[in-house]
Amino acid sequence: MPVPWFLLSLALGRSPVVFSLERLVEPEDTAYCSPGLSCHLWDGDMLCLPGNIVPAPGPVLVPTHLQTELVLRCHQETDCNLCVSVAVRLAVRGHWEEAEDEEKFGGAADRGLEEPRNASLQAQVVLSFQAYPTTRCVLLEVQVPAAALVQPGHSVGSVVFDCFEAALGGEMRIWSYTQPRYQKELNLTQQLPALPWLSVSADGEDVRLVLNVSEEQHFGLSLYWNQVQGPPKPWWNRNLTGPQTITLNHTDLVPCLCIQVWPLEPDSVRTDMCPFREDPRARRNLWRAARLRLLSPRGWRLDAPCSLRAQAALCWQALGGGPCQPLVPLLPWENVTVNEAREFPLLKGHPNLCVQVSSWEKLQLQECLWADSLGPLKDDVLLVEKRGPQDSRSLCALEPSGCTSLPSRASTRAAHLGEQLLLDLQSGQCLQLWDDDLGALWACPMDKYIHKRWALVWLACLLFAAVLFLLLLLKKEHVKGWLRLLKQDVRSGATTRGRAALLLYSADDAGFERLVGVLASALCQLPLRVAVDLWSRRELSAQGPLAWFHAQRLQTLQEGGMVVLLFSPGAVALCSEWLQDPAPAPGPHGPHDAFTASLSCVLPDFLQGRAPGRYVGACFDRLLHPDAVPALFRTVPVFSLPSQLPDFLGALQGPCTRRPRRLGERAEKVARALQQALDSCVQTPRAPGPGRRMGPEAGDQT
Repeated sequence: MPVPWFLLSLALGRSPVVFSLERLVEPEDTAYCSPGLSCHLWDGDMLCLPGNIVPAPGPVLVPTHLQTELVLRCHQETDCNLCVSVAVRLAVRGHWEEAEDEEKFGGAADRGLEEPRNASLQAQVVLSFQAYPTTRCVLLEVQVPAAALVQPGHSVGSVVFDCFEAALGGEMRIWSYTQPRYQKELNLTQQLPALPWLSVSADGEDVRLVLNVSEEQHFGLSLYWNQVQGPPKPWWNRNLTGPQTITLNHTDLVPCLCIQVWPLEPDSVRTDMCPFREDPRARRNLWRAARLRLLSPRGWRLDAPCSLRAQAALCWQALGGGPCQPLVPLLPWENVTVNEAREFPLLKGHPNLCVQVSSWEKLQLQECLWADSLGPLKDDVLLVEKRGPQDSRSLCALEPSGCTSLPSRASTRAAHLGEQLLLDLQSGQCLQLWDDDLGALWACPMDKYIHKRWALVWLACLLFAAVLFLLLLLKKEHVKGWLRLLKQDVRSGATTRGRAALLLYSADDAGFERLVGVLASALCQLPLRVAVDLWSRRELSAQGPLAWFHAQRLQTLQEGGMVVLLFSPGAVALCSEWLQDPAPAPGPHGPHDAFTASLSCVLPDFLQGRAPGRYVGACFDRLLHPDAVPALFRTVPVFSLPSQLPDFLGALQGPCTRRPRRLGERAEKVARALQQALDSCVQTPRAPGPGRRMGPEAGDQT
């Protein structure tokens, strides 16, 4: 592929050294050698098969040193390709077999040995070249006359091959060996000059891609994930003109994120660089993006955008907390390949079984995959059965302090209940999770023993409650006054604290974000405790959108609050895509897009009928009609703001809302603030400004 002359001049500079580079006018590959040698280049490339090392039958020629030189192969004055010329230095290895005792025969050696000593040596030298996207192997035939005059191990000369064409900015690897191969092949790795008009710099938490080219130059830019398994996965593509500066958030960086730049010309060379392979932030982001998924009762997979060197093992998480205890060595650590389905050697799943993923002896990820399908953690104890020779076996209970033998006199809970646990195991009340020649795992419930222990405590509490009730009856008038004061205090505290509300929206543009911010600020005056990603950028960047939403949603629903879905045209489009294909979208969205990250958890609540009473929808007048909201989300109330603001506020404050007159006054205040922001949003053209961050949804897909 021809490289425009201005690209080579940019990459190599305009110093006298650059313009003194040798220019090759031969369109075909050639080979030449130093004086005293004869060489020949075989036509066409050959297969790159080094073969095994074989013993030398005598003196042989072997390559001892590799040296490269950049040259220009020019078809015209300004149409040149960057080319790599390779020189191979050769030497003689081994000795001719001498007579055992030359003096024994009066110094007269066998005349039959003189002929091979004076014969020429011949070798077939292979050059293997690899530089993305080129892989070539060529064969050079070299002959050395009068080999007896050369001392073994000394150089006999060099052979030069012109030349291997390569792309700017890439890495090249060269190997050299003979056929047959008498020694380990030589290898050389070098970095070719890169284009200086593409640079990467850090600016606080952001990363900037600076492309410094002329204003008239048109070029293409692509960001992609260079995956080990499968083809590269594109993330962002765009055609640009002139100098550009593109800003990426540091949360978007992963080690396999690569950049490709090329001039928009026919057969242009594409330059690739992967600058984040050793970036510590990129490695941390990769583990934050990694997810464990349960595919079937025993199947699982580790999803990640890049390959990872990791190991996984099962562990047991007790209900009372504490570290998850690995089930090693019964179930040993296994090497993990990302995005590849694997299977646990289990008979049945259990909510207390979790998966630990570690890298370089450091725990990176832990998830209890069966907790969603089988419910929360159970108060079960794990019995470990170890089998030995001659049908011998031993049982122990896995506890935070270790594995307690059964029966035992230790002062642990499992030791106190050792005999009962053994009876439960014999009577079939324990669930078998794993079985092998080495042993077995059993999960035995502990609830019934907990209930027996606390029976007397509950009885004492009931007796105390009955006595207290009798005392309250005797002091009825005093109790009424005390309850009246307590009711006022509780009502005052509830009013001050307010109900929780989590706002989720799709950041269509800057105007819509300002509108959401005005609504959130107004709701805080009711009072309501409002959570929105606009006010949590730091936590969102540190945790990631999905983890942030999980935490906020769980806290809001546990406190009896509401999750508010603010629908916009962009949000409706995203919901429609998810309803058509529930799998995650192939490219990531914005770094702070909690709405997109939350769809994977919001949709199951609507599909399974858990949304009413926990979710409420809203849209803005003149921006979206409520009928445009997908039918699935209309199973909960959807209000149009500010026209239906009183009903919307009543739904947020819950069924205990009183004083409708005061609620109407608050609705008028919120409506006035919201109307001004809505008018500004409608009048402003809805297009992302120049300061907006670029992501996969912002560029033109090419």
